[in-house]
Amino acid sequence: MITALKKQIDKSLANFLKEIRQEYKLHLVHPILFESLKDFTLRKGKRIRPLLLILSYKGYSKKNTNPPQSLYNASTCMELLHNFMLIHDDIIDRSDLRRGKPTMHKLLSKAAKTQDREKLGYDLSIVAGDILYALAIDAFLSINEKPYRKEEALKYFIKTAAFTAMGEFIDILHGVNHIKKISEKDVFLNYSLKTARYTFECPMVVGAILAGAGRNDIRKLSQLGLMIGQAFQIQDDILGIFGSQKNIGKSILSDIAESKKTILVCHAYRKMNRRQKKEFMQHFTKEKKSYRDLIAIRKILMESKSLRYSLLKINSLLEKSKIIISKLRIRDQYRAIILQSFLQLFQESETIGRDNRIPIRFFK
Repeated sequence: MITALKKQIDKSLANFLKEIRQEYKLHLVHPILFESLKDFTLRKGKRIRPLLLILSYKGYSKKNTNPPQSLYNASTCMELLHNFMLIHDDIIDRSDLRRGKPTMHKLLSKAAKTQDREKLGYDLSIVAGDILYALAIDAFLSINEKPYRKEEALKYFIKTAAFTAMGEFIDILHGVNHIKKISEKDVFLNYSLKTARYTFECPMVVGAILAGAGRNDIRKLSQLGLMIGQAFQIQDDILGIFGSQKNIGKSILSDIAESKKTILVCHAYRKMNRRQKKEFMQHFTKEKKSYRDLIAIRKILMESKSLRYSLLKINSLLEKSKIIISKLRIRDQYRAIILQSFLQLFQESETIGRDNRIPIRFFK
C-alpha cells in the first residue's frame, strides 16, 4: 500500500504543477522559474509527509469508500511546504546539493548573466521558496471536506509553518553561540520545532482532524509525531557525520562545515576533558574544514561514546512511540502501515550501529 500511495502522491504532485503552470502563468514570468520549481519538487524523495497525512485520514475516516481524489491532491501541501523549507534552509546553510542535485539557489544562479551569480541565486531562491509556500496553501484548499474541519486543519498547518520558522531562528542562533552555552534541552527544542512538527506531527494531526478523529487521539498523535521527529533528526545528525554522500544526497561535510550543535556534538563536549575539548574545537570551529577534520571529529565522537548515546536515544524514543501507536483508536490496518513506514526510516541507523559495533535493533 505504501508504494501505491507514493505513486499516487507523485502523480498528484505532477498534476498540480501542470495546473498551477496554467493558473499562475509561472512560465511566462520567466521560463527558468517554473522549470526550477518543477525540477526541485519532483525529485525523488520519501514523500513521508503527504503519506502520513493520507494514512492518518484513512485510518480515522468513518467512510467505507475510498477517499476522494481531492485528498491526494491536498496531501501535496505537505511536500510543497517541505520544499519551501528546504530552499530557505539551503540558503542559510550555503549548501550546494539537495537530493543529489543542485540546490535551488544553484539552479537559479543561471537565470541571468551577472558578475555576482551567487547573490542572484540566493535572492531568486528566497522568492521561489515563498511562491512554494503560497502554492502549498493552494493545494491544501483543494480538499473536499467539512468546512469546520478544513478550517481547523488549515490553521494547524499554518501554525506548523510558523513553529518551523521559529526552529530555524533558534538553529541560526545556536550556530553563533559557543557550544558550552547549549544544553541537550535546547537541542531537543530545536529538533521539535524545526523538524518534528512539520515532518511527522502536522501531517498526522491534520489528516486526523480532516477525518474527524477524537481530541484524545489528536493529542496522542501530536506526542507521537514529536517523538518520531526527534528520533529522525538525531538519525539525520548521525548520517551527516557517519553516513555517505551517496546515501544522504548532500555534502557529507555539510553539518561539520556549519558547526552544527547536534546531540552528538553536545554530548561529546560534556564528556571531554580540557585537552580533548581544545583538540575538538580546533577542528570544529575551523572556517573551512577538510575531510581530515571530519575524520578527527568522527574519532572524538566515537571515543566519547556519543554515537552510542545518540543511537540509544533513538531507540528510547522509538520504544515510547511504539506504546503510543498501540493505544491509538485508529483502524488496525493503518496502525500497522504507519508503524511499518516508521520502521523503514531508521534502517540506516541500525546499519551505522552495526558497522561501528553498536548492536542496536529498533522495534524489537
